[in-house]
Amino acid sequence: MPIDQIKIDQSFVRDIATDPNDAVMVQAIIDLARNFHLNVIAEGVETEAQLTFLKQHGCMAYQGYLFSKPVPIDEFEALLKLG
Repeated sequence: MPIDQIKIDQSFVRDIATDPNDAVMVQAIIDLARNFHLNVIAEGVETEAQLTFLKQHGCMAYQGYLFSKPVPIDEFEALLKLG
């Protein structure tokens, strides 16, 4: 099955600002994806520090509570209209 995206699990994202091992793992995933011309999305982004780290290392797609809690589809569509 062809893939065009790699998702970084929240278990790695959670401690990237405080755990050097998680930071290296996330950076390696981003670099690997870049080398294979794949998009990268990080899940579980909850803090500005996590977002800053991801941006600095080339990850430009994110999901997590920093942006919104899970919402029903009608709320999601209303949020899209605001943005």
